Amino acid sequence: MKFALSFFSILALIITGTLFFQYQAYSSDLEVGNGEFHYSQEIEIVYRENSLDVRQHFKNLPNQKVKIKWPKNAVDPTCFIDNENSCNRLSEETTYFKKGETKAQSVSYIIPLEGGLQDKMLIQDVFATLINGETSYSVVHISTEGNMEGQWVTGLPLIGQQQLSLVNYTMFSGNGAVHDLYWQTGNLKVQKQTPVLSIYAKQAVSNEFLKALESIQFLNDEHISIVQEQKPIATHDDRILFLPELTVQAVEKQVILSQIKSELEFKDAPEWLIEVVASYLVSGSIGSDKAKEMVATLKEYMSDDQERAWQEAVKGLGEEPISPTKMDELLSEVLTAKTSYFELNVTHENGVYPLLFEDGRSVYVDDLIKEDVDIILYEGQTLYSADTLLPHLGYTAGEGENGYYVNSETRSFRFPKEPGFYVFNQRRYSTISEPILKIADRYYVEEAWLQRLFLVELKKSDGRVQVLTQEQK
Repeated sequence: MKFALSFFSILALIITGTLFFQYQAYSSDLEVGNGEFHYSQEIEIVYRENSLDVRQHFKNLPNQKVKIKWPKNAVDPTCFIDNENSCNRLSEETTYFKKGETKAQSVSYIIPLEGGLQDKMLIQDVFATLINGETSYSVVHISTEGNMEGQWVTGLPLIGQQQLSLVNYTMFSGNGAVHDLYWQTGNLKVQKQTPVLSIYAKQAVSNEFLKALESIQFLNDEHISIVQEQKPIATHDDRILFLPELTVQAVEKQVILSQIKSELEFKDAPEWLIEVVASYLVSGSIGSDKAKEMVATLKEYMSDDQERAWQEAVKGLGEEPISPTKMDELLSEVLTAKTSYFELNVTHENGVYPLLFEDGRSVYVDDLIKEDVDIILYEGQTLYSADTLLPHLGYTAGEGENGYYVNSETRSFRFPKEPGFYVFNQRRYSTISEPILKIADRYYVEEAWLQRLFLVELKKSDGRVQVLTQEQK
């Protein structure tokens, strides 16, 4: 009994100590501003004298130090006195909010616009943000002089706008953050607004188009604004998109790709890879011809069980950066065979590199390992890299004017570009299958033909494939 009491006493001390150190670490995070949190904000913007006067009210702030990231071109960042407590947490150097109980703090700053507000003007990263904080809700009020005719776009849903004699007022409100502002003069208007989309265009859009938008399966419900613009403007904001043509296909592609880029992190990923991932997330086919062909290739190859497993694997992609290598690891696991399908397609710019599998065993010619020889499995055939293996067997090998030529001192082969025959020592032989195949930019020799034509024997084990020449048989 005493042993049991002693054991539980020690265990209690260990748990207490662990909790103490965890609390100390947590408290330290709060002191230095490392704790993550959510907040809401309300932003008031007045355009006057070639600048934006901004008042930004942060709400639901945590009781911890909160660092402020000001816009790069902000001028005179300071406190905005809304009430007696609206700035009591703002540090003297205006770089952070101090730890405190007050939930709301207000600041103001000026964003200069060189040359003033101009038509089709995109103002990027215009608002202050809080380090380690995620914006849950935003409200934006914008006022301009009454003689200025035009339309503001923020990416948030448009709540309303009013034109008065001295001032024009516009209000936006919705979930999430707001980063950029877009201004266009003239009669740009919201033609359609749903919980997910706002469609801005100068001309009315067809009812058929608006109806078809309802059938698109989006990845999330964060609102996006689409502006019809013949010369799209480059932007990094995933909440404002510019399209020259308003078609269902274009809207679906751009919105879904924008959403997936905001939800997932991609590393060294070409656009077609993002499109392939998006296609599986919405159970459709999105993007370029290359992405669609790759999806079709995988679908044709996979069994129903493999396709379900692959779909789940893609949907399970989380915070880890997504790269061609990562996609190949997932695909190899699902298919239980090593493949570099995505990596090979990165280097293969023209068209689609076929789906093939790699035999990872070491290749020996007689008793010497040959690390430059690859073995692949393609459409039920086992193939060896001809350009690297055949020279180890005493041949020269390479592409020529009338096909692929393989020569030694006593034996000469030509494998023509057209199928159905090959030439050996100037004599033609008909074939049903092809001894030499060209896949993308590489030549391979089929395993049975390798043994038959080049007089070798193969010995296979779990870790190696041995190619035995006549001298070693």
